[in-house]
Amino acid sequence: MITVTHSAVNQIKKMMTSRSNLPYGIKLGINTKGCSGLSYTLEYVDNVDTNDEVLEFDDIKIFVDPKSSLFLIGTQMDYVEGELESGFKFVNPNEKGRCGCGESFHV
Repeated sequence: MITVTHSAVNQIKKMMTSRSNLPYGIKLGINTKGCSGLSYTLEYVDNVDTNDEVLEFDDIKIFVDPKSSLFLIGTQMDYVEGELESGFKFVNPNEKGRCGCGESFHV
């Protein structure tokens, strides 16, 4: 379904261990937002939804909302650090275009 780079896994580990209560993992999803309509969402999982698909990368669990699964097939999740900006980057073969500001995409 998706691949996650070592850089992204390491960043997720850092984020999770910085919390006072360790979450089960993170949830990756797609939400309606921005100019083009869709955006990626990441949130901590404190309560497991049995409907979510669970992927595991180096002991990190990534939960995927079933409504988002079709939009995420073949996606690579990476974490990049630059001089001006750092964050998670998604390379999704299903994207047909992005808005000018880069905040949202469409399929």
